[in-house]
Amino acid sequence: MTYDLVIGDRAYSSWSLRGWLLFDAFGIPVKTHLARLYSDALPNMLRDYPPAKTAPTMRTPDGVVVPETIAIAEELASRHPQAGIWPQDPKARAIARVLAAEMHAGFGALRSHCAMNLRVSYTDCAPSEAVLADLARLETIWAWAKAQTGGPWLAGAYSAADAFFAPVAGRIAGHNLPVSAPAMDYVQAHLAHPSFRRWRAMAQVDGADQDFYRRPWPQRSWPGPQPLTASAVTGTQAENTACPYSSQPVTHVLEIGGRRFGFCNAFCRDKTVADPEAWPAFAALLQS
Repeated sequence: MTYDLVIGDRAYSSWSLRGWLLFDAFGIPVKTHLARLYSDALPNMLRDYPPAKTAPTMRTPDGVVVPETIAIAEELASRHPQAGIWPQDPKARAIARVLAAEMHAGFGALRSHCAMNLRVSYTDCAPSEAVLADLARLETIWAWAKAQTGGPWLAGAYSAADAFFAPVAGRIAGHNLPVSAPAMDYVQAHLAHPSFRRWRAMAQVDGADQDFYRRPWPQRSWPGPQPLTASAVTGTQAENTACPYSSQPVTHVLEIGGRRFGFCNAFCRDKTVADPEAWPAFAALLQS
Protein backbone atom coordinates (compact mmCIF):
# COMPACT_ATOMS: atom_id res chain seq x y z
CA MET A 1 0.00 0.00 0.00
CA THR A 2 1.06 3.59 -0.59
CA TYR A 3 -0.18 7.11 -0.13
CA ASP A 4 -2.74 8.61 -2.52
CA LEU A 5 -2.82 12.34 -3.26
CA VAL A 6 -5.59 14.16 -5.12
CA ILE A 7 -4.27 17.21 -6.97
CA GLY A 8 -5.59 19.86 -9.35
CA ASP A 9 -3.98 21.17 -12.54
CA ARG A 10 -0.24 21.35 -11.89
CA ALA A 11 0.18 24.64 -13.77
CA TYR A 12 -2.33 26.45 -11.57
CA SER A 13 -3.04 24.66 -8.29
CA SER A 14 -0.65 26.22 -5.80
CA TRP A 15 -2.04 24.17 -2.91
CA SER A 16 -1.51 20.98 -4.89
CA LEU A 17 2.11 21.94 -5.49
CA ARG A 18 2.63 22.35 -1.75
CA GLY A 19 1.06 18.99 -1.00
CA TRP A 20 3.05 17.13 -3.65
CA LEU A 21 6.36 18.70 -2.58
CA LEU A 22 5.79 17.28 0.90
CA PHE A 23 6.19 13.87 -0.74
CA ASP A 24 8.61 14.31 -3.62
CA ALA A 25 11.08 16.66 -1.94
CA PHE A 26 11.37 14.32 1.05
CA GLY A 27 11.52 10.99 -0.75
CA ILE A 28 8.09 9.67 0.27
CA PRO A 29 6.40 7.62 -2.49
CA VAL A 30 2.91 8.70 -3.50
CA LYS A 31 0.35 7.93 -6.20
CA THR A 32 -1.19 11.12 -7.59
CA HIS A 33 -4.72 11.46 -8.93
CA LEU A 34 -5.20 14.51 -11.14
CA ALA A 35 -8.59 16.23 -11.37
CA ARG A 36 -9.10 19.22 -13.63
CA LEU A 37 -10.11 22.43 -11.89
CA TYR A 38 -13.30 24.31 -12.84
CA SER A 39 -15.00 21.08 -13.88
CA ASP A 40 -16.92 18.26 -12.22
CA ALA A 41 -13.76 16.16 -12.09
CA LEU A 42 -12.51 17.32 -8.69
CA PRO A 43 -15.78 17.11 -6.71
CA ASN A 44 -16.51 13.76 -8.34
CA MET A 45 -13.11 12.39 -7.39
CA LEU A 46 -13.35 13.71 -3.84
CA ARG A 47 -16.52 11.69 -3.25
CA ASP A 48 -14.14 8.81 -2.59
CA TYR A 49 -12.25 10.91 0.00
CA PRO A 50 -14.84 12.05 2.56
CA PRO A 51 -14.95 14.61 4.15
CA ALA A 52 -12.51 16.38 1.79
CA LYS A 53 -13.63 19.19 -0.47
CA THR A 54 -10.35 20.60 -1.81
CA ALA A 55 -7.11 19.60 -3.49
CA PRO A 56 -4.73 18.46 -2.26
CA THR A 57 -6.20 15.65 -0.22
CA MET A 58 -4.10 12.75 1.04
CA ARG A 59 -5.17 9.23 1.91
CA THR A 60 -2.72 7.31 4.07
CA PRO A 61 -1.83 3.65 3.42
CA ASP A 62 -4.15 2.69 6.28
CA GLY A 63 -7.04 4.65 4.76
CA VAL A 64 -7.10 7.88 6.77
CA VAL A 65 -8.19 10.87 4.67
CA VAL A 66 -6.20 14.06 5.39
CA PRO A 67 -7.14 17.29 3.55
CA GLU A 68 -5.27 20.62 3.98
CA THR A 69 -1.55 21.05 3.50
CA ILE A 70 -0.69 21.86 7.12
CA ALA A 71 -2.43 18.68 8.27
CA ILE A 72 -0.68 16.71 5.51
CA ALA A 73 2.70 18.10 6.57
CA GLU A 74 2.15 17.27 10.23
CA GLU A 75 0.85 13.76 9.54
CA LEU A 76 3.71 12.92 7.20
CA ALA A 77 6.23 14.30 9.69
CA SER A 78 4.76 12.07 12.40
CA ARG A 79 4.82 8.99 10.19
CA HIS A 80 8.25 9.72 8.64
CA PRO A 81 10.30 11.43 11.37
CA GLN A 82 13.59 10.88 9.54
CA ALA A 83 12.43 12.52 6.30
CA GLY A 84 13.29 16.04 7.47
CA ILE A 85 9.89 17.60 6.77
CA TRP A 86 10.38 19.79 9.86
CA PRO A 87 13.85 20.67 11.18
CA GLN A 88 15.16 18.60 14.08
CA ASP A 89 16.53 21.69 15.86
CA PRO A 90 13.73 23.07 18.09
CA LYS A 91 14.39 26.73 17.24
CA ALA A 92 14.53 26.10 13.49
CA ARG A 93 11.43 23.91 13.73
CA ALA A 94 9.48 26.62 15.52
CA ILE A 95 10.50 29.19 12.90
CA ALA A 96 9.52 26.84 10.07
CA ARG A 97 6.09 26.29 11.61
CA VAL A 98 5.56 30.03 12.11
CA LEU A 99 6.32 30.66 8.44
CA ALA A 100 4.15 27.80 7.16
CA ALA A 101 1.22 28.95 9.26
CA GLU A 102 1.46 32.55 8.04
CA MET A 103 1.71 31.39 4.43
CA HIS A 104 -1.31 29.13 4.88
CA ALA A 105 -3.48 31.94 6.19
CA GLY A 106 -2.15 35.14 4.64
CA PHE A 107 -1.01 37.05 1.57
CA GLY A 108 -4.49 37.36 0.10
CA ALA A 109 -3.67 40.28 -2.21
CA LEU A 110 -0.71 38.44 -3.72
CA ARG A 111 -2.76 35.29 -4.21
CA SER A 112 -5.63 37.17 -5.82
CA HIS A 113 -3.72 39.45 -8.20
CA CYS A 114 -0.96 36.97 -9.10
CA ALA A 115 -2.65 33.63 -9.57
CA MET A 116 -0.06 30.91 -10.06
CA ASN A 117 0.47 29.96 -13.69
CA LEU A 118 3.66 27.97 -14.25
CA ARG A 119 3.21 28.04 -18.03
CA VAL A 120 3.97 31.73 -18.49
CA SER A 121 6.02 34.63 -17.14
CA TYR A 122 4.93 38.24 -17.55
CA THR A 123 7.10 41.31 -17.95
CA ASP A 124 4.77 43.40 -15.76
CA CYS A 125 1.55 42.68 -13.90
CA ALA A 126 1.00 46.18 -12.42
CA PRO A 127 1.01 45.07 -8.77
CA SER A 128 -1.24 47.03 -6.44
CA GLU A 129 -0.18 48.63 -3.18
CA ALA A 130 -1.69 45.67 -1.35
CA VAL A 131 0.42 43.26 -3.39
CA LEU A 132 3.53 45.33 -2.71
CA ALA A 133 2.70 45.23 1.00
CA ASP A 134 2.50 41.44 0.84
CA LEU A 135 5.89 41.37 -0.88
CA ALA A 136 7.35 43.60 1.84
CA ARG A 137 6.02 41.19 4.46
CA LEU A 138 7.61 38.27 2.62
CA GLU A 139 10.93 40.11 2.59
CA THR A 140 10.66 40.68 6.34
CA ILE A 141 9.89 37.13 7.38
CA TRP A 142 12.29 35.51 4.91
CA ALA A 143 15.15 37.72 6.09
CA TRP A 144 14.22 37.13 9.75
CA ALA A 145 14.12 33.35 9.30
CA LYS A 146 17.45 33.15 7.48
CA ALA A 147 19.12 35.40 10.06
CA GLN A 148 17.85 33.11 12.83
CA THR A 149 18.72 29.78 11.20
CA GLY A 150 21.65 30.52 8.89
CA GLY A 151 19.98 29.36 5.66
CA PRO A 152 20.38 28.52 2.83
CA TRP A 153 16.66 27.71 3.04
CA LEU A 154 14.29 29.36 5.47
CA ALA A 155 15.02 27.05 8.39
CA GLY A 156 18.42 25.69 7.43
CA ALA A 157 17.91 22.68 5.18
CA TYR A 158 14.88 22.47 2.88
CA SER A 159 11.76 21.91 5.01
CA ALA A 160 8.00 22.10 4.88
CA ALA A 161 8.27 25.88 5.25
CA ASP A 162 10.01 26.04 1.88
CA ALA A 163 7.46 23.72 0.30
CA PHE A 164 4.76 26.13 1.47
CA PHE A 165 6.50 29.10 -0.15
CA ALA A 166 7.33 27.33 -3.43
CA PRO A 167 4.15 28.62 -5.16
CA VAL A 168 5.05 32.15 -4.01
CA ALA A 169 8.40 31.73 -5.74
CA GLY A 170 6.48 30.66 -8.83
CA ARG A 171 4.27 33.74 -8.57
CA ILE A 172 7.24 36.10 -8.18
CA ALA A 173 8.98 34.51 -11.17
CA GLY A 174 5.82 34.32 -13.22
CA HIS A 175 4.74 37.90 -12.59
CA ASN A 176 8.19 39.57 -12.49
CA LEU A 177 7.41 40.99 -9.07
CA PRO A 178 9.86 43.48 -7.51
CA VAL A 179 11.85 41.91 -4.68
CA SER A 180 15.34 42.42 -3.27
CA ALA A 181 18.38 40.52 -4.48
CA PRO A 182 18.41 38.19 -1.43
CA ALA A 183 14.72 37.41 -1.93
CA MET A 184 15.30 36.76 -5.63
CA ASP A 185 18.14 34.40 -4.73
CA TYR A 186 15.63 32.45 -2.63
CA VAL A 187 13.16 32.43 -5.53
CA GLN A 188 15.86 31.16 -7.89
CA ALA A 189 16.70 28.38 -5.44
CA HIS A 190 13.10 27.21 -5.72
CA LEU A 191 13.08 27.39 -9.51
CA ALA A 192 16.21 25.22 -9.59
CA HIS A 193 15.04 22.73 -6.96
CA PRO A 194 14.76 19.25 -8.57
CA SER A 195 11.23 18.61 -7.30
CA PHE A 196 9.99 22.04 -8.42
CA ARG A 197 11.49 21.44 -11.87
CA ARG A 198 9.75 18.07 -12.14
CA TRP A 199 6.39 19.57 -11.12
CA ARG A 200 6.76 22.43 -13.59
CA ALA A 201 7.75 20.03 -16.39
CA MET A 202 4.57 18.05 -15.79
CA ALA A 203 2.61 21.30 -15.57
CA GLN A 204 3.51 22.09 -19.16
CA VAL A 205 1.85 18.95 -20.53
CA ASP A 206 -0.93 17.74 -18.21
CA GLY A 207 -3.88 19.44 -19.91
CA ALA A 208 -5.13 22.38 -21.91
CA ASP A 209 -4.75 25.95 -20.69
CA GLN A 210 -7.40 27.12 -18.23
CA ASP A 211 -9.18 30.25 -19.45
CA PHE A 212 -9.61 31.45 -15.86
CA TYR A 213 -5.86 32.06 -15.60
CA ARG A 214 -5.36 33.99 -18.84
CA ARG A 215 -4.06 37.53 -18.38
CA PRO A 216 -3.52 40.23 -21.07
CA TRP A 217 -0.03 41.17 -19.86
CA PRO A 218 3.11 41.01 -22.05
CA GLN A 219 5.10 37.82 -21.62
CA ARG A 220 8.78 36.96 -21.30
CA SER A 221 10.79 33.75 -21.08
CA TRP A 222 10.60 31.73 -17.87
CA PRO A 223 13.39 33.06 -15.60
CA GLY A 224 14.39 29.70 -14.13
CA PRO A 225 16.92 27.14 -15.43
CA GLN A 226 16.59 26.70 -19.18
CA PRO A 227 15.93 23.08 -20.15
CA LEU A 228 17.81 21.14 -22.77
CA THR A 229 16.15 21.18 -26.18
CA ALA A 230 14.19 18.03 -26.95
CA SER A 231 11.22 17.22 -29.17
CA ALA A 232 8.58 14.53 -29.54
CA VAL A 233 8.98 12.41 -32.67
CA THR A 234 7.00 9.67 -34.36
CA GLY A 235 7.85 5.99 -34.43
CA THR A 236 9.18 3.64 -31.77
CA GLN A 237 12.83 3.32 -32.78
CA ALA A 238 14.97 4.28 -29.77
CA GLU A 239 18.21 3.48 -28.01
CA ASN A 240 16.31 1.93 -25.11
CA THR A 241 13.64 -0.75 -25.30
CA ALA A 242 11.99 -0.03 -21.93
CA CYS A 243 10.68 3.17 -20.38
CA PRO A 244 13.20 4.58 -17.88
CA TYR A 245 10.38 5.25 -15.41
CA SER A 246 8.11 2.20 -15.61
CA SER A 247 10.29 -0.41 -17.41
CA GLN A 248 7.34 -0.99 -19.75
CA PRO A 249 7.85 -1.37 -23.53
CA VAL A 250 8.52 1.76 -25.58
CA THR A 251 5.54 3.31 -27.38
CA HIS A 252 6.49 7.01 -27.60
CA VAL A 253 9.84 8.60 -28.49
CA LEU A 254 11.68 11.89 -28.08
CA GLU A 255 14.78 13.17 -29.82
CA ILE A 256 17.55 15.10 -28.08
CA GLY A 257 20.95 15.95 -29.49
CA GLY A 258 20.38 13.63 -32.44
CA ARG A 259 19.58 10.67 -30.15
CA ARG A 260 16.21 8.94 -29.70
CA PHE A 261 14.84 7.67 -26.40
CA GLY A 262 11.60 5.84 -25.75
CA PHE A 263 8.87 5.88 -23.10
CA CYS A 264 5.78 3.86 -22.26
CA ASN A 265 3.23 6.62 -22.88
CA ALA A 266 2.86 10.16 -24.16
CA PHE A 267 2.91 11.76 -20.71
CA CYS A 268 6.21 10.13 -19.74
CA ARG A 269 7.71 11.36 -23.00
CA ASP A 270 6.23 14.84 -22.93
CA LYS A 271 7.17 15.64 -19.33
CA THR A 272 10.73 14.67 -20.27
CA VAL A 273 10.66 16.84 -23.39
CA ALA A 274 9.61 19.75 -21.16
CA ASP A 275 12.75 19.46 -18.96
CA PRO A 276 15.00 16.46 -19.67
CA GLU A 277 17.42 17.17 -16.82
CA ALA A 278 14.64 17.22 -14.21
CA TRP A 279 14.29 13.43 -14.28
CA PRO A 280 17.18 11.45 -12.73
CA ALA A 281 16.27 8.20 -14.47
CA PHE A 282 16.33 9.86 -17.88
CA ALA A 283 19.42 11.93 -17.07
CA ALA A 284 21.25 8.69 -16.27
CA LEU A 285 20.06 7.19 -19.55
CA LEU A 286 21.14 10.28 -21.47
CA GLN A 287 24.62 10.13 -19.93
CA SER A 288 25.07 6.42 -20.61
